[in-house]
Amino acid sequence: MSNFLISDAQAQAAGASTPGGGMGQILILVVFVVVFYFLLIRPQQKRAKEHQAMLAKLGVGDEVVTAGGIVGKIHEISDTFVTLEIADNVRIKVQRSQVTSLVPKGTYKSA
Repeated sequence: MSNFLISDAQAQAAGASTPGGGMGQILILVVFVVVFYFLLIRPQQKRAKEHQAMLAKLGVGDEVVTAGGIVGKIHEISDTFVTLEIADNVRIKVQRSQVTSLVPKGTYKSA
């Protein structure tokens, strides 16, 4: 009897392919890639472009926040580093790419 059941299972596996089934899988994969692009890749590229534009327009006297949460006023700028004044006569040098945002004037003194 067990030999009879095995032959039925093998027969079902052999005839399992359906015409056009591969096209549906390809369509699902394409839809997945498109959704992935619009929900993850595109917004990240937009944020990176905005961050680069913000870094390009930094100037002496701007008040900024770094990735570490340090608030300060820009005292000096070079291509790769920014010197921030974080207290009276206290200056630190951070990488320019670590500046995350500009803050309104007057935030530095109130922080």
